[in-house]
Amino acid sequence: MDIVIRPLKITDEIPYHLLLLADPAKHLVDDYLSRGLCFVATIENKTVGVFVLIHTHPRTVEIVNIAVKEDFQGKGIGRKLVERALEEARKLHANRIEIGTGNSSLKQLALYQKCGFRVHGIDFDFFIRNYEEEIYEDGIQCRDMIRLKKDL
Repeated sequence: MDIVIRPLKITDEIPYHLLLLADPAKHLVDDYLSRGLCFVATIENKTVGVFVLIHTHPRTVEIVNIAVKEDFQGKGIGRKLVERALEEARKLHANRIEIGTGNSSLKQLALYQKCGFRVHGIDFDFFIRNYEEEIYEDGIQCRDMIRLKKDL
């Protein structure tokens, strides 16, 4: 399985089908797409993954969205996306990269920690305050944003 990860071109269709897997609020996705750098992962010219990086503070970038098409999950693509995001952050001369995920996103929390991220905060009730509909994963209500960081 040959994976190509490349910046989204201005002529490419925005992969909302993937971006909305990670963040169901289209208005928020549109906001950070307008401010960030979007990368897509393709296999045989089929888009199977995506991530978006934005600058949040001097020398700090954040992965604000990362998603893998459901039938391609569990194949190491998410790890490759995180590794590429780390490379891109270094190219941007960042000395820290951050990511946030829901308290119910157990697989994502495991992946980020395996990639060297450390928990550094919790934004309690983030998903209650910022999303109209309740979000559930594996029977757990997504309420809190778990914030993780990695020094580069």
